[in-house]
Amino acid sequence: RLINQSLNQSTNQSIEDQILILPYFYSQCTDGYTFDMERQECKDINECTTVPDACKGGMRCINHFGGYFCLPQNAQIIVSNGDDEPTVAPLVEEQRPLAPAPALPVRRVIQSPFQSQGTMQCATGFVVDELNYCRGKSKPTQLNLALLAFLIALLYSMCQVVLLEYHNGPEILTFSTSALPFCNFSFNLLVPPCLADVNECEGSNPCQHQCYNIMGSFICQCEQGYELASNQASCQDIDECAFSSYMCQWQCVNQPGGYVCACPEGYQLQGNRMCQDIDECETGNNCREDEMCWNYFGGFRCYPRNPCHEPYVKTGEGRCSCQSPTVCRGLPPSIVYKYMSISSERSVPADIFQIQATSVYPNMLNTFRVKSGNEGGEFFLRRSSNVSAMLVMTKPLTGPREHVVDLEMVTHNNALNYRSSSLLRLTIIVGPYAF
Repeated sequence: RLINQSLNQSTNQSIEDQILILPYFYSQCTDGYTFDMERQECKDINECTTVPDACKGGMRCINHFGGYFCLPQNAQIIVSNGDDEPTVAPLVEEQRPLAPAPALPVRRVIQSPFQSQGTMQCATGFVVDELNYCRGKSKPTQLNLALLAFLIALLYSMCQVVLLEYHNGPEILTFSTSALPFCNFSFNLLVPPCLADVNECEGSNPCQHQCYNIMGSFICQCEQGYELASNQASCQDIDECAFSSYMCQWQCVNQPGGYVCACPEGYQLQGNRMCQDIDECETGNNCREDEMCWNYFGGFRCYPRNPCHEPYVKTGEGRCSCQSPTVCRGLPPSIVYKYMSISSERSVPADIFQIQATSVYPNMLNTFRVKSGNEGGEFFLRRSSNVSAMLVMTKPLTGPREHVVDLEMVTHNNALNYRSSSLLRLTIIVGPYAF
């Protein structure tokens, strides 16, 4: 606290003119202001220059009375009174902030017992109040334009502020809020007539999709699946299929506002992106009565119910036997027909089929081999035990394609000079896709 005392003791002055004045200067200012000792007043602090990196994300820092706020680089504040052409308001940092009235310096005047009533005087720019304080002459100031715009935009984003009415006479804007429990209130603001907001979203909508009016401007927003064009008003479709090749298992089809996944023939969409094989043998097929339907990944095929050819006869489901040892000399006594399906480009090595002896005799030795159908070296028959072996795929197969592989099991006993063989004819259908 600064205390200055002066006592006029000139004998040439009358006793009524002898005044003891104790000026009290309050150096305490509200947040956002600092006390100017030279001017004896509170002045605004420009946080845009004093606060490091005040605004994030490329936003522009705008200083205002007692604080600052952040706006996009291309943001403009449009001022219109409804008659003249709208003008762009200058940035807040171009204006010199004014100190608020409550923070003005105060001088206390103490009358001397020798001073007559009605002769108290204050310095230029000060007036005496009812408590004998010399207070600065504070003219009512209108709410700063940028501060008001910031306040309304903030309340709109949090509480969906709705402008109820504007009275040009008393210059009062009335607001009410909704949406959130703590937003249930209303208030009035004293504003100049030039701040009457124009709702650009009414009448001729400047936005292609949704328009949101804010104080002094408007914001366009696009529906889901669209994004704002460079003019910030039109909406253009987002090509979600260009984001990644894994959007769909087979094919991504872009549509206005979204996308859908498609599956090839023989498959149906499972969920939103996966493709599931359709079992045509269950849902309907064109196989004849003497044919059996075999479903594979992406389709189906018809095979004869009786695959046996002379000199073999059908002795069971998919089993053909030769009834004449003389006629079948040099041929396997029996042939078993089997079918299986695999997807295209299956990872290798992969165990795909197991062959096993149905009859086991003591002191008999079984050997296994791929007799035919392996000209490209795609398969290998690995012996698991004396009575079984595993067919291993060593090269990836690309479909659609059909492989017929003959797997032979030879049973022999050297002590008894016995040798016999059995043949399993395996038909492998490779689907056209990797799923």
